[in-house]
Amino acid sequence: MTPETFGRTIQLFLVDGTPTGLRKATIHGWTGLTFVATGTTFAALTARPELDRTGIYILSGPDPEAVGGTRAYIGSANSVRERIKQSAQQREFWETAIAVTTSDDDLSKGHVEYLEARLIELAHAANRVTLDNGTAPAGNRRRLPEADQANMEQFLANLKIILPVVGLDMLKPQPRAVTQTATPVAQRTSGEITFEIRHKSGVHAEAVEEEGEFIVLEGSQALKDTGYVQQSYGALKDNLVKQGVLQASAEGRYTFVKPYSFSSPSAAAAVVLDRNSNGLSEWKVKGEKRTYNDVKQARIAADGVSA
Repeated sequence: MTPETFGRTIQLFLVDGTPTGLRKATIHGWTGLTFVATGTTFAALTARPELDRTGIYILSGPDPEAVGGTRAYIGSANSVRERIKQSAQQREFWETAIAVTTSDDDLSKGHVEYLEARLIELAHAANRVTLDNGTAPAGNRRRLPEADQANMEQFLANLKIILPVVGLDMLKPQPRAVTQTATPVAQRTSGEITFEIRHKSGVHAEAVEEEGEFIVLEGSQALKDTGYVQQSYGALKDNLVKQGVLQASAEGRYTFVKPYSFSSPSAAAAVVLDRNSNGLSEWKVKGEKRTYNDVKQARIAADGVSA
């Protein structure tokens, strides 16, 4: 068993006993302390004595310029309390504030500046959020002794685990079906089941599921201007057109010029069919009658047998 496959114990403490209140997250054996607040619990966050320590912080919320997207700001400070207050006052988009310090207050200014620079670098590489940081920190802010760099990389490894748990998955690399576009589709999706939608209009779309993400592949088509009024994902579709993911290719249809990762099969089906859709039944295994739901149920049954 490799270290990456070890189980981890994460303790999530509800500070005031309610699920909507201030939360404190820790990992067994790690000195890091992660606090998560919303606008209504921000005062409780900044009142914590731990925030008068050196640390990093992240402000995140819906991206006002990209429907369905997330915007985030990453910062570091000798006193997280004062800096996070200033940053929050300067930004209207944020809905969640995350502050990270340590139980033994052993982070130096150099440590947190290194962490800030690396977090920005990793977030840029993952391309899951739009960063509100104007520029990336200068490279010389990341210069640390070799042993300190190793310790901070371990700190980052723990942050990669805890951030998705508290609701911010901004560091996870994109699936290979999205990133490795220089590789032929058949090669970069090998080992994955290909799903498809074949509509009576002639529109055809293909997708794969990779690491829990549903990715519509480039070359897929989507209907446009069908006239359905119940279209929950209309704004998302408009944003995909704005981003250049979808381009008009013929009357009444778009083409995906690049792969796109959707939050669910139903979201993907709604964009392809230009109407609210049940992705569990709309997507079928390529060349078969089995639906996405059939595959899902078969996996559940297989897992039950193996357990």
